[in-house]
Amino acid sequence: MPRIPLIENLVEDEIPPGSNILVEFDPASQWFAVSVGIAAEWLRRGGGVSYNVASQPPEEIRLQLGKAGLDIKELETEERLRVWDWYTVTLGQKSTEKLAIDSLKAADLSIFFARVQMRTSLDEPGTRLLIQDDISVLDRFNDAKSWVEFELSRDFPDKKMRKLTQIGGLIRGVLDDWVYRRLEASSDAVIDFKLDESGGKVRNLIRVRVMRNLRFDSSWQPVKVNENFELTLEK
Repeated sequence: MPRIPLIENLVEDEIPPGSNILVEFDPASQWFAVSVGIAAEWLRRGGGVSYNVASQPPEEIRLQLGKAGLDIKELETEERLRVWDWYTVTLGQKSTEKLAIDSLKAADLSIFFARVQMRTSLDEPGTRLLIQDDISVLDRFNDAKSWVEFELSRDFPDKKMRKLTQIGGLIRGVLDDWVYRRLEASSDAVIDFKLDESGGKVRNLIRVRVMRNLRFDSSWQPVKVNENFELTLEK
């Protein structure tokens, strides 16, 4: 099974399938581009990706993955790539995508998970990566307690059950402190992604803050995103 791109360079051991990885990112950082780069590399290695996109139209994700040299039509036909539209509903519109969320209310999402997600056929453990570019969007449509409870009681357990490793982005500094603490406590790993402007040069930095039961490098590492969305750590 493929190891998680970029993150594999910060962890000495293999991350178990079904892990929930929380990424807390600065709003001005290149996290969204990095998430696309992780998806592209995972697909190149033969894995499957489900990408829940809330920050931009789904077609933008397809265009970016296409720039990475991937055959998007073929990947979607084979269902190795599944792009879930979480974006259109944030505009108050009905999505035309085959895979889409119609409501971001926690109660509606819970019903969706109970009726659909938890009954879908299982991929071979460890072969599919799920990326949520920004789960902070749920705070726009719910009180914090409701959507955090949804994450902890529905979303996280669902990924454990299906052995589906999940990487979820969460904007730093816009939510109540207890929200971060609750989600961090229930995550298998916490990764920080920030923008560093010291020294007159803008750099995107990544570090592993927490990784349960695995050895890891906790130092900040500069990340570079190339034009084709290849990711490199600049030592």
